[in-house]
Amino acid sequence: MAKILVVANETVGGAKLIETVRARHARGDAEFALVVPQNRPPHGPIIYDEAVRDAAQVRVDLAQQFLAAEGIELIGDVGDEDPFQATMDAIADYRPDAIILSTHPVTQSGWLRKDLVERIREASGLPVEHVVVDLAQEGTPFTVTLVVANRTVGGDELLEKMRAKAAEEGEHLFIVVVPQEGGLGHHTRQARERLNRVLATMRGEGLLVAGMIGDPDPYTAAMNALHRFRVSDVIISTLPAEKSGWLRAHLPERIADAARISVDHVVVDVEGSEVKA
Repeated sequence: MAKILVVANETVGGAKLIETVRARHARGDAEFALVVPQNRPPHGPIIYDEAVRDAAQVRVDLAQQFLAAEGIELIGDVGDEDPFQATMDAIADYRPDAIILSTHPVTQSGWLRKDLVERIREASGLPVEHVVVDLAQEGTPFTVTLVVANRTVGGDELLEKMRAKAAEEGEHLFIVVVPQEGGLGHHTRQARERLNRVLATMRGEGLLVAGMIGDPDPYTAAMNALHRFRVSDVIISTLPAEKSGWLRAHLPERIADAARISVDHVVVDVEGSEVKA
């Protein structure tokens, strides 16, 4: 079996890249590994390393789940911020026989401005297939909903909303962002625990879902996610109005105005509703 290394970041969900992997898999003689280099967010005065890594891990997780549903097994990992170094590290780890490298079109691609394809070919000596993905023209073969929640992330009302979305026609993926409140220590651990529990719950029901810890400011966390991922709509889950700082800060309206995207607001009273996370 030939081992194929796939290198991609923002284009990892592009239709052309997925079609390329499907076609190679259909030959029956290949297995796949994926590396997603990390990239820094554009919003917020502080960069949280854990949130940066989480964003890349979301791409790995969703790619694995989406392809697994089609019978394509994919191992993968998060790579260095430098895409050349990330690729060379992955070559050392996985020992591939060939590489599929996916980028934006030349007018949009920082990787191509750095001559990444040629540098990897020269440094590795491996065949490199360059797949250009124009997300603006092609879109993705699935719908992505961004979910922003913290203490309410496991609430029945939110989970029911996600289930209803998943039942709509076509493939549906979810990205759950949990802002890490204080940004350090036990607040981050609590956010991670909530996130992991709700991911386990939804995956157990067959939903395609991944998640990440976000910036302590929920607006910044949401805007960074909207910058990183091609999202169709947003669900924001909050406590009731009398308890919610997010609503006092008009979070749903601010995100809808800034991103020009559909935003659904789900209210979860953690004292009156079963919360699983």
